[in-house]
Amino acid sequence: MRKHPLSLCLLLLLTLQGSAEKQIDYFEGYETQFYQTNPSTTQTIPSTDASVQTPSQSQTPTPAPSPIPFEYAENDPLHFGNPTDAIADPSSPNNYLMIKPQFSLSYNKDTFTANWVAWHLCKNDIGDADRSNKFIADKELPQDWYALKKADYKFTAYGFDRGHLCPSADRTSSAQDNQQTFLMTNMIPQAPDCNRNTWKKLEEYERDLAQKGNELYIFAGGLGKGGTGNTGYFEGILIDQGEILVPQYCWKIILVLPEGDDDFNRVTQDSQVIAVCIPNKQGCQEAGSWNAYTCTIDYLEEQLNMDFFELLPYEIEAALED
Repeated sequence: MRKHPLSLCLLLLLTLQGSAEKQIDYFEGYETQFYQTNPSTTQTIPSTDASVQTPSQSQTPTPAPSPIPFEYAENDPLHFGNPTDAIADPSSPNNYLMIKPQFSLSYNKDTFTANWVAWHLCKNDIGDADRSNKFIADKELPQDWYALKKADYKFTAYGFDRGHLCPSADRTSSAQDNQQTFLMTNMIPQAPDCNRNTWKKLEEYERDLAQKGNELYIFAGGLGKGGTGNTGYFEGILIDQGEILVPQYCWKIILVLPEGDDDFNRVTQDSQVIAVCIPNKQGCQEAGSWNAYTCTIDYLEEQLNMDFFELLPYEIEAALED
């Protein structure tokens, strides 16, 4: 007997409803962790078959990486890390952090010199300001610490220049910026041949890189004990308050990037780095220019017990420092 079309529709709907109720009863007997979404209700129900899933169900979303908690902003010289974890606390007198607009440094109260000075260099830092030539005590040291004066280097007796770590010519955009480079906390005793020849040529090279559209992150300091100045070999310069350390070597590390933004994510394993360790003695220029004294960052880290660019991903840091 032929059924009426309306009756067929009603029968089909009843059949589908019964099937759905049985399916739900069937699902309730399982405790699987897979879920499928009912598009019409946006409710979720357990699924018994982990192999039957939509693409969105079969792939666990990858959480976005947590942002690196930068303590120092881009273009700050410590953007990629503080190599000795220096702190601005007098209870850490031999690793005392000093932050200035022109550069940052870790000061050592016992040696009267910086463990390192760090600065960022770009073409905007280079202008027309004259060289100050006024060496001054750093009044930002803790009040009960002795702040070196210009006369303390006693050039006539010991024969060492007051050698800039952050160069005067790297800060010529204003007279104030240039004056800050003449703070005595930015000086180390340097053999004249080192300061005025080999070291100077590297300073000129870094400014040339900046003028050509690069930005540089730079660290510099002294290594070891004992250098040879105009009047001979000395391990220190005696003052009433102690002894100013004369380093055996003058070192520098430079990371070079094309000018731009998002510096952290633009550093690659192929980024240009320069590391040098120059003897602090008369005649050092006879071996050639600064590139006769290149070394690896790993070597300097081992000798200095410091960790440079520690915030970079390990693979990139390792490639740059090897």
